[in-house]
Amino acid sequence: DTASALAAGCPVVFKAHNAHPGTSELVGHAITKAITDHGLHPGVFSLIYGPGTSIGQALVADPNIKAVGFTGSQAAGTALTRTAANRPEPIPVYAEMSSLNPVIVFEGALTGPTANIDALAQQYVAAVTGSSGQLCTSPGLLFAPTGDAGDKFAAAVNHAITTCAGQTMLTESIAGSWHTGTEALGSADGVTVLGQGADGQTHNAPAPAIYATQVKDFLTNEILHQEIFGAASLVIRYTTTSDLLDAITRLEGQLTATLHLTNHDYPTAAPLIPALEQKAGRIIVNGWPTGVEVGHAMVHGGPYPATSDTRTTSVGTLAINRFLRPVAYQNLPTELLPTPLHNTNPWHLNRLINGQPT
Repeated sequence: DTASALAAGCPVVFKAHNAHPGTSELVGHAITKAITDHGLHPGVFSLIYGPGTSIGQALVADPNIKAVGFTGSQAAGTALTRTAANRPEPIPVYAEMSSLNPVIVFEGALTGPTANIDALAQQYVAAVTGSSGQLCTSPGLLFAPTGDAGDKFAAAVNHAITTCAGQTMLTESIAGSWHTGTEALGSADGVTVLGQGADGQTHNAPAPAIYATQVKDFLTNEILHQEIFGAASLVIRYTTTSDLLDAITRLEGQLTATLHLTNHDYPTAAPLIPALEQKAGRIIVNGWPTGVEVGHAMVHGGPYPATSDTRTTSVGTLAINRFLRPVAYQNLPTELLPTPLHNTNPWHLNRLINGQPT
């Protein structure tokens, strides 16, 4: 958010997260040094601290703020969006909030040597447990087929997760929310523990856990749709393409959706793509969602509640559009135009003239 806002020419007021004030200060000093080294106004970047419920809300309500970028919980993001909408001059809020990032494993991905199934299970567990599961793209759901192939995959997941130990979470309250969420999921009807690791040796390092259920239970139990921020995930066993379509229909908006398949699975997967396009900002094949590359084609966004504005991305070159506003200069003489728009193109920009690239 900060990089794209600065690239758009907008000064940034950054409210640091109270869980890592030191890290925020180090980054703030680096940005401030860059501003000084390039002779920019010191007001280009400001770093402040304080509770989100007071300082964050005050920033969003301040008439000098014209747009908001946010990463955090759905409750906090929705509250900020409400405050922005109720201003005398409403402003956009680009809030990244809640996502389960479903992964669908097809039969073809589970054929072949046992080593391939083991590797896929290990990759899944690594994606769930990396950074203690505190990644916005961590896979919180995985759909695996019923039958022998799915059973082998489930057994491999069990083996992989039991070798893992918990990692320290950001705060005690975040760890507490993880415990609350996993207790609710583990006690839900039709849910069993597929496998669990060990508690870490540090504080707030709960044992990572993978749960299992059937698609029929997922379709009818709202608890199974709740995001658990941390190292926990739910494996859902399905039988038919209709099962998958029904499950996708029940999903809320997501940052990502992932398919693991071979060319033999293409006919089965094809009907799911239009449904996933309506649910996710990024569709991945034979990869994992936790890698978010900064590039021209990246979309890190999605329908609510993944984000508050499904039209945008917070990563990649398109992110700059969140902090730009179009202005048309009709019939202005060169002397009144901004310098980049002069006919001589003194900044050597890529431009469209009468719809043609120049």
